[in-house]
Amino acid sequence: MKAAIITIAGLSSRFNQGLPEESHRLKAIYHEGSPKDTLLNHMLTRLDGMDRIVLVAGYKADELKDYLDAELSPEMKEKVSVVYNDHYEDWASGYSLYLGVKEALKYGPDTVVFAEGDLDVDDGEFRKVLDSPSSVITCNHEIIRSKKAVIGYVSADDVYKYAFSASHGLVSVDEPFSLLFNSGQIWKFTDMDLLKDANDAFEKDKEAGTNLLIVGGYFAKKRYEDVELVDFSRWVNCNTRDDYREILTHWEENR
Repeated sequence: MKAAIITIAGLSSRFNQGLPEESHRLKAIYHEGSPKDTLLNHMLTRLDGMDRIVLVAGYKADELKDYLDAELSPEMKEKVSVVYNDHYEDWASGYSLYLGVKEALKYGPDTVVFAEGDLDVDDGEFRKVLDSPSSVITCNHEIIRSKKAVIGYVSADDVYKYAFSASHGLVSVDEPFSLLFNSGQIWKFTDMDLLKDANDAFEKDKEAGTNLLIVGGYFAKKRYEDVELVDFSRWVNCNTRDDYREILTHWEENR
């Protein structure tokens, strides 16, 4: 049984920056033209082979519900569960993943894929994540800038670790490393006991911790050689409406 988690609870603050309140939208379901051309719909399409898909909602959850009711096929509706994060405004990103993992584990999966909900990646390369028999970490080709990148690295003792600034300031990697990369912010977990342990350990940090505490807690217990690193040659993190338009142009050119 294979499950996926997509977190889309955030405030979309940069996406709505400078716009009047009545124009604010949840970026995962924002579209210009067809309502099928949303980040969420394209991610759900990639995950169509999963048995269960958990969406973690928060900001504008009512609009999300209306969108799902109107746009999802009956088959996809059967697969999708929605969990509400009532701390989407005041707690960090880790709580969304924490809720998503708790929900996904209820279904007894042997595999869990986690994707942040504001990403668009190459379909074929995403398929590599799904088809891998291993736990997966992803990377992308963007220049590493501390204000937006999630930095991944391999420590001297061959453990995958992460560094990130929640305030989008400077980042330090305070130990020797053998590999440094810009995270693709999509992961695959194949050891459910480890995933549950990492999620349970997050309990004490759930107000302030980012999702990297859960992700890092899992991969800290995995041997380097048992993890596959999948490289996304095309990867867009949709932070603004201009980013969305860049993604939309790509979709239109590749239909």
